[in-house]
Amino acid sequence: MIPRRSALLALTAALTLRQAHGQSAANQWFPLQGDEGHPVPNGRAPIELVEEIEDLRGAIWSGPPTAAVKLVEFYDYNCPWCRAASAARDGLRSTESDLRIGLVNNPILSPRSADAARVDLAVLKLAGAGASYRLHRRLFERPGPIGRDQALEAAAALGFDRAAVETLSGSAEIQATLQQQMSLAASLGIAATPSYVIGGATVLGYPGPKTLAGIVASARRCGLISC
Repeated sequence: MIPRRSALLALTAALTLRQAHGQSAANQWFPLQGDEGHPVPNGRAPIELVEEIEDLRGAIWSGPPTAAVKLVEFYDYNCPWCRAASAARDGLRSTESDLRIGLVNNPILSPRSADAARVDLAVLKLAGAGASYRLHRRLFERPGPIGRDQALEAAAALGFDRAAVETLSGSAEIQATLQQQMSLAASLGIAATPSYVIGGATVLGYPGPKTLAGIVASARRCGLISC
């Protein structure tokens, strides 16, 4: 890793971690407020890292590659706010034709989250992004904790070969893919789920559906999360 990139990683991680632990709005890149009036932590995302996301193994992409706005969400299957964010994101997908959405695993809450993520990645490898997105939605529709067994049950219910998914989910290839995703999230200083990369910024935590839609609209107007 080159020295400049190392410095960028350290600086970005320090900034966003401070924000995630309750720093005031004055320490944000943009003074955003969520739907409930609370400050939304956000920071500048180094372009070197943002460019890595497009080629990141295991990301689920939907929407045109040439879309004017790209929204990338980092999520954990046991994050309650990710459930709410999933519904808001689906709303954006249905109303924003010129939006590209990327989904990246960041199972930081528990080992069972990592187990579910590996099943998710196995389905993506076996059947493609559309199949993986169906599993993604199904898992967030389930109540209670989500781990390996729940993810495998959901995959089987969607018609996938449970044995094949289970075998692949335990492979070194899938583990390496998950590690790459989590390493990039850590490099970006993402210490909360869900978190987003959009308009050259990291946005930590779920800001609510109205604020998220406003961030997307701002990115379309001026290329930033707030114009």
